[in-house]
Amino acid sequence: MSQRDDLVTANRILYAQGVVDAFGHVSVRDEEDPESFLLARNMPPGLVEAGDIVRYRFDGSARDGDERRPYLERYIHGSAYRARPDVGAVVHSHAPSTIPFGIVREAPLVPVWHMSAFLAGPVPIFEIRDVEGDASDLLIRSTATGDALARTMGENTAVLMRGHGATIVGRTVQEAVFRAVYLALNAQVQADAMRLGTPVHLNASEAAAATATIGAQIDRAWSLWAAEAR
Repeated sequence: MSQRDDLVTANRILYAQGVVDAFGHVSVRDEEDPESFLLARNMPPGLVEAGDIVRYRFDGSARDGDERRPYLERYIHGSAYRARPDVGAVVHSHAPSTIPFGIVREAPLVPVWHMSAFLAGPVPIFEIRDVEGDASDLLIRSTATGDALARTMGENTAVLMRGHGATIVGRTVQEAVFRAVYLALNAQVQADAMRLGTPVHLNASEAAAATATIGAQIDRAWSLWAAEAR
C-alpha cells in the first residue's frame, strides 16, 4: 500500500478505536521528501480519503499550491519531525481518558501494563501558559508553540497537553497508531486502578523488555484494526 493509503487507514483506525472523534489528526513523514509530511485537509478523521491528503513543509505551509483549508494545529506535526529525525509519524488526540493526567500533576501517567510499556516512565506535560500566556485557546497555532511542545516531549514517545489532549510519535504510522491506542487505554486502566489503591507500574527493565516483545507484533494489531475499520 502507498503512504497515502496507510494514512487513510490510520485515520479510520483511530476513529474506530475511539482515539479521535470529529477532531484530532495523524500524519506521516513523506518518504519521497523527508523535509515534508502528509496530513489530511481540515476534516473529520473518520471520513478521510486518499484525495484529502495534503503535503506540508515543516513550517506548516502547503506544498504543490494546495489551498484547501488546513488543520489549525498542523504545527504539532512539523515541529515533531524537525526536532526528531527518528519520528516517522505523529498522532494528535483528545482521547478523554488522557485528559485527567494532564490536569492533575499529582497523578503522573505511567506504564501500568505490558501493552503500554513504550511509555517507559512518566509522560511529560506541556503547559501552554509558559509559552502563550494566560489567555490562549490552548491550541498549537504556530511553529514557535509547536517547537515548545516538541521540547517538552524530548525523546519520549508521547506528551500530554494540559486541558487539551496528547501527542504521540512513532517510527512508522503503524507504530504511532498502536501507541496512541494503548496510551488512551493505559490512562483508562491506570485511572481504574487508582480508585482501588496505589498502582504498581512497570519499572525501567520491565518496560524495556516488554517494549521489545510487544513492539515486534504491532502488525498483528494493525491488520485486525484495519480490517475492522474497513
